Amino acid sequence: MRTSIINEGAKHLEYEIRQIVDYGYALRDQFGIKMTWENIGDPVEMGEKISPWIVDVVSGLVQNPRSWAYSPSRGVLAAREYLADEVNRRGGTKVTPDDILFTNGVADAVDKIYDIIRKDARVLMQSPSYPTHSSNEAKRGDYELLQFQLDPNNDWQPDIEEIHNKIKYNPQVIALALVNPDNPTGMVYKRETLQAIADLARRYGLFLICDEIYVHLTYNGRGTMHLSEVLGDDIPALSFRGISKDYPWPGSRCGWIEMLNRNSDPDFAVYCGALVNAKMMEVCSTTLPQMSIPLVYGDPRFAEVKKTRAKQFEERGNEFYDFFKTIPAVTVTRTYGAFYFTVLFKDGMLDDSQTLPIADPECARFVAEKVKGFPPDKRFIYYMMASIGLCATPLSGFHTSLSGFRLTTLKPERERRMESLHKIRKAIEDYTGVH
Repeated sequence: MRTSIINEGAKHLEYEIRQIVDYGYALRDQFGIKMTWENIGDPVEMGEKISPWIVDVVSGLVQNPRSWAYSPSRGVLAAREYLADEVNRRGGTKVTPDDILFTNGVADAVDKIYDIIRKDARVLMQSPSYPTHSSNEAKRGDYELLQFQLDPNNDWQPDIEEIHNKIKYNPQVIALALVNPDNPTGMVYKRETLQAIADLARRYGLFLICDEIYVHLTYNGRGTMHLSEVLGDDIPALSFRGISKDYPWPGSRCGWIEMLNRNSDPDFAVYCGALVNAKMMEVCSTTLPQMSIPLVYGDPRFAEVKKTRAKQFEERGNEFYDFFKTIPAVTVTRTYGAFYFTVLFKDGMLDDSQTLPIADPECARFVAEKVKGFPPDKRFIYYMMASIGLCATPLSGFHTSLSGFRLTTLKPERERRMESLHKIRKAIEDYTGVH
């Protein structure tokens, strides 16, 4: 090309959760290694059965000619009316249907909201950080991330004083981004933590971003807490929701933005208008999943679906915690939401000389070449994949200096879950030499 066509920030687009799949396919195709995937949060792919009545709702909508047409750019009105009423019933920030904007999944919403922010502004975000957020933030300005730390020794809760200092001494910060419940840690922000963050936003004139895709999956004594419940009527914010983890229907790619207190600040009002205009340029989001929302969420049976699923993920999260806490080389924290589990390696457990047995010498050479220059946890995962055929996501893929890995707790059958856990335990012990 006569001039470079690549945005300089494109090098920051990293999504280890799925990029690692290509390596797994290479092991399969070149060396015949069958892979057990523990990296992608797709409940349906992992074997969860959808409630038959939800299937009936979706099947019935296929017969409705409206489900085959475009929807309004903001989204199906009946769905937006239902979701606005749901926000208003919480008590807290009030919205109208025009404050709900449908997107093709939460990832689509995330991409849009960072893209429209000016390049020299910064969004302060947590570490570990879900890469859809952190990669989009880094891409926009082509700079290193500005992050606050989640503390594994305090249920992954952040230090409010650290957040305060990051805001105070970085005047280019215009927003804070949260994931609640969190991916990858399974942390749920305590109400007092969310309130303290909201108070900082009010004090310094910031807006808040909160990814609430897992908001119906809270347990171990932590209840559902929406950002809209702590904002009052003066703090502007964006919350994201979707049905992929709720019905669950990840293939629907159906999410939405709650634009909260959008008229409390003139700049924020213009910004929200730009989000709507960006969606109009895309025409609309997929119609049929939107049409299903009032019929599924509004059905009395959905309360039992939420309760049952939260209970099962509580049991599995506690099962993982009880299993990994007995392994000397790692440390773990109990989960309170979502369906992920993070395992941290203790300091000094990993180095660049460790390996795992690989039967095929050619495959061993292939792996040794691949892992050159890798973070220590990614190196471990690559060796584990080649040695025992099991894939997890290295924690370094979540923009953190902590070494570890993330698993899903999605397998419905306990026997299958425990089979994977015992394989991972042996790999940790063989790799570190600590039993």
